[in-house]
Amino acid sequence: QVQLAESGGGSVQAGGSLRLSCVASGDTADINVVAWFRQSPGQGRVGVSNIFTYTGRTDYHDSVKGRFTISRDNSRNTVYLQMARMTPEDSGMYFCAAAYSYDAGGYLPLREFAYSYWGQGTQVTVSS
Repeated sequence: QVQLAESGGGSVQAGGSLRLSCVASGDTADINVVAWFRQSPGQGRVGVSNIFTYTGRTDYHDSVKGRFTISRDNSRNTVYLQMARMTPEDSGMYFCAAAYSYDAGGYLPLREFAYSYWGQGTQVTVSS
């Protein structure tokens, strides 16, 4: 089993920045992709970004390209999501998710079904 713990959420004004962290523990050899999802009230989870922890390959939702940066520190089993130039539309509960991908090309869709492990989430609120 893999456990994921998010931190770093909070409130920020539009245009501001936040950095989220996701720490993985347990059987971390069972994962090689970590992603961030956002869920707004009454809506499903939307994939924001993912990173392959061995290769560093990344993917982003179009709405955050150029504003958000995902990175990892394998020595700390931690993945970060640096969010900049934030807008109220970025508000929501942010979940860290993880999976093992057998895709040699390094692709895993930013869709809920593709991820086996989930954290409890951290709230992000952006005010206008």
